[in-house]
Parts: sequence; structure tokens; C-alpha cells
Amino acid sequence: MNKFQIKPTIQFGANALNKLRTLTGQRVLIITDQSMVKFGIAEMVSQHLQANHMTVELFADVTPDPDVSVIANGMKAFITAKPDIVIAVGGGSVIDAAKGVIYTLSQGGQLADKPYFVAIPTTSGTGSEVTAFSVIKSKTEKWVVVDEYMLPDLAILDPALVTSVPASITADTGMDVLCHALEAYVSNQASDFSDALAEKAVQLVFAHLLDCYLEGNNLLAREKMHNASCIAGMAFTNASLGITHSLAHALGGNFGVPHGRANALLMSHVVAFNADFSGGCNTFAAKKYTRLATLLGLPATDYREGVRSLLVAIDVLREQLGQVANIQACGITASDFNIAITAMVTLAIHDNCTLTNPRTVSVIELETLYRKSFLTASLT
Repeated sequence: MNKFQIKPTIQFGANALNKLRTLTGQRVLIITDQSMVKFGIAEMVSQHLQANHMTVELFADVTPDPDVSVIANGMKAFITAKPDIVIAVGGGSVIDAAKGVIYTLSQGGQLADKPYFVAIPTTSGTGSEVTAFSVIKSKTEKWVVVDEYMLPDLAILDPALVTSVPASITADTGMDVLCHALEAYVSNQASDFSDALAEKAVQLVFAHLLDCYLEGNNLLAREKMHNASCIAGMAFTNASLGITHSLAHALGGNFGVPHGRANALLMSHVVAFNADFSGGCNTFAAKKYTRLATLLGLPATDYREGVRSLLVAIDVLREQLGQVANIQACGITASDFNIAITAMVTLAIHDNCTLTNPRTVSVIELETLYRKSFLTASLT
């Protein structure tokens, strides 16, 4: 018996932030980071809430790839504030941290009632505002926690909040969106419902990501990519992901490579592996990748040509976005990589995302994918 869930109400488009003025509650805890304070976005959110006669407290100590200490400090802020509304304002790290705070408090029996949870993403990448996933770091490991309890009640997608995102972050987060859609599409838990979302997200990325990168203030392109991020999030929270994410989680945990960039470096190699591109190219994934190539108007007279077309399109987009060609180009030495690879492979094989990869993978195959990605841009 299958299941498809869409929980958050989604407010999107120009002036979507005005939705804050309709919330009902008394005490609000905003969870965010210092960049949102610096650029005035946290204050903008606070003003909307204060206009609605709410008491607002701020926890702004979330760091990139939040670890368990961030969650612990956030829990302390929550207990002090006693909020009936929690609002996460920021990128995926901030929203994941807010989820971690609420989830951990509930698991510890410290929540009488779950607060109304609002997620306001300020990057177009993780789709965390509509997912049951949270990624929390502990030392060099990234724990992927999956629980429906963490789903926000409301997601606010205001394109004005992403127009100032730097080009390099636009590229990294945008490739993360593409990876979410591709992996959800070929997941062994994919359905007609998640497929429809994944297909649309892929089309939006190829149509609008480059414009966002080249023209950061292009509001239409920004809105379309913000929507694509959310749509891909809805796809993968239902269908889950695959080994691109498993490998990227371990790579990022060990070497601090930004998550979207890590996915971009590994994506083509995983697509080729899932399609069995070096073999018969007749897998379940190969057929679905060919369907995507057709939707994008790429040559796809057979499965091999369709997969090759998609691989080329991914690599061309990555190059147009000015991203590095391989893991080594991130400044990681061969010596350090070789020391870490066994531990990274161990983490990746046990990652929750590996379970839903369309093709069963071995430790040796994961190591091979890492080594190819270390030196080579792609297989095309």
C-alpha cells in the first residue's frame, strides 16, 4: 500500500511574506543565522509579527551544516521563549536546525503541544520547507533524520528574499534542486505523484537556473527556481533520494564541501551508474532518464542516446554555472582523500538515501564512484 503526503500550506509569489500578518499566536521564536540578521531579513520578519501584536524572540546562532551543539542551544532558547509559533528564516541549514530543535524536544517529552511551525527559505535549494528530512552533523558524520513530525505547517516562498543570493550559492543550491528531482524520479519509492513533481522541477531548473546565476535580480527566474526547489522537495520527501546524496553527505561531512556542490560533482557519475551506461543501458533508471531527456527536447531515439543527452545537459549546465569539474578542484589532496575514502564509503553505504537508490550498490562500487568523481568531470 503506497502513500503520498503534502502537509504544508504553501504561500508563494510576490509579497508572500505578508502572510505572517495573518498568523494567530502570542509568542514567536525566530530561528535563523547571523547573515539573516546582517541583511535585515530577520528584522523584516519580526516587524510583520510585531505589527500583529506578537512577542518575538530571536535565536540567530545557527551555523552552516548545524551540529548537535546548535540543536542543544536552540532547545535552550525554545524553553526560555515558550513559543506557540516557531519560524525558521534562512537556508536549508536553518530550517533543518529548527526541525531538529522541535523534534528533539518532542522526543525528550519536553513539548506539551507542538508549536505552529513556519519555514521561510532564503535560498532555492534544499526544499526543506516541505520535507520530513533534517540533516544534522556530529563530528564528521551527517545524520539524516526522517520523521513526519518535522514537517512545517506553513511554507512561505517569497522571491524577493532570494534576489541577493550570491551567484556561487545560486549555482550550488540550484544543482541541489536538480539532484533532488533526478533522484526522486528514479527512486525505488517513486510514484505517479512524485514523478509529476520531479519532472516539473527538472524542467524549471533547466529553464531558469542559468538566468538566476547570470541575473540575480531577475525576479521571474528567481520565483521559478524558488518554486522548483519546493516542488522537488515535495517529490523527494515522498519518494526519498539515492546514492548521490549518500556520497555527498559523507563528502561534505569530511571535507566541508557545500552540499549542493558535492551533489553536482557526483551527479553525472551516479546517473551513468544507475542507467548502466557502460553496459546495456536498459535499466529502470535509464528508461526514466530518457523520458526526462525527451521532456527537455534532447535527442533520445533510444535509451543510450537519451541517457547520454541528459548527462551532457547536466555537465553543460554545471560548466555554465562556473562550478569546479571534480572533487580535487575543491582543494582536497589525493593523500587526504585516500585517507578518508574508506570511512566515507562506510557512511554512504549506511545512509538512509542508499536504501531507495534504483540500483543496488556495493562498497566497491561506491568507492569507484568517489574515485571517478575525484579526477573526472563526467563520463560523457
